[in-house]
Amino acid sequence: MTDVVLRPLADAFMQVGVYVAVMVALFGWLRWRYGDRVTDGLTRRRRRLGPLVGALLGVTPGCGGAIILMPLYARRKVSFGTTVAALAATMGDSSWVVLAWNPMFALQLHALLFVVGLATGYVVDALGIDPARSVRRTPTPGMSLEPAGLAAAGGPDLAVSRRLLGGLLPRVPASTAFWGLTTPAFVVSVPVVFQMVSPEALTRILWGIDPYLGLGVLGTLTAALIFAAGRGRLADDSLETAQPRSFAAALRHSAHEASFVTVWVAVAYLAWEVVTHTTGFDGSQLALTGLLGVLVGATVGLIPGCAVQIVFTGLYVSGGIPLPTLVANAISQDGDALIPLAALRRRSAVLATVITTAPAAAVGAALLVLL
Repeated sequence: MTDVVLRPLADAFMQVGVYVAVMVALFGWLRWRYGDRVTDGLTRRRRRLGPLVGALLGVTPGCGGAIILMPLYARRKVSFGTTVAALAATMGDSSWVVLAWNPMFALQLHALLFVVGLATGYVVDALGIDPARSVRRTPTPGMSLEPAGLAAAGGPDLAVSRRLLGGLLPRVPASTAFWGLTTPAFVVSVPVVFQMVSPEALTRILWGIDPYLGLGVLGTLTAALIFAAGRGRLADDSLETAQPRSFAAALRHSAHEASFVTVWVAVAYLAWEVVTHTTGFDGSQLALTGLLGVLVGATVGLIPGCAVQIVFTGLYVSGGIPLPTLVANAISQDGDALIPLAALRRRSAVLATVITTAPAAAVGAALLVLL
């Protein structure tokens, strides 16, 4: 019971959730403090550097950096290549999983994603690809070319956004409880995860109480409650959450986003542990190796949102899929950024996600040859 059920639940929070929470809070603070400077610099100066900035925003962990660009593209402030660069570079919330698991590997993977996103974005702009250009209409007096809800300066209809977020973001007590557990869990997790002390030694010091297991299980259960309160949806799917208005809002959003990631990582960990213990299945039987595996990874990346991608990345961390398959999935997936783009420019969203699949398959296949 402990090894098959409780330990995977604890690992999801202690090995991934606490680090996701801290990193999302840090990036939330940076977006709150400096987000406007980035977007202002992008839209007002040197538009030819758009794909470079798009790749930089996309490669940041989570979905917020890429999401910022979607309404800017819809308002014709940035090029389609800039948008594609961000979507190819982003790994969405799956990036938190690899960051928590192996920071050095995550740095190398994100460097690769940045290069691929940068190159893809410039190729798209050089070829003049932009589906939004073909649907531009001649304005009549009083008519705006911008999508509904984006005509006002500053982005989408904030009143609608606030009403939507009211049902998505966890209430303050839930957020407080999450951070109340995350703080001591982080203190316990760091020495255990980095093998400075063993869980058994901590258990002996605390008279038989295992703080790693206890805090980990409680943290995952709390994350599950927040996940359920948000109806299983990720809060980081709008410009408002990508650019928080206060640090308190950033902390509430961080609790929700970290809970979302924790729950899906727990699903991956728990499912993998149950399957391996009951069937002896170790992943070698999966048809996710070779060129077929690369194509499967790139195809899975076409699925919008982060949930499936987090589970897929969790399989890699658990040893279930090889590196080329993971890389193909990481390049192909667009995270939650594709959702607002699809709402604003549907044709552009479809074409963008198809375009990012091509370099995903190419790079994944190249890794098969090199590795």
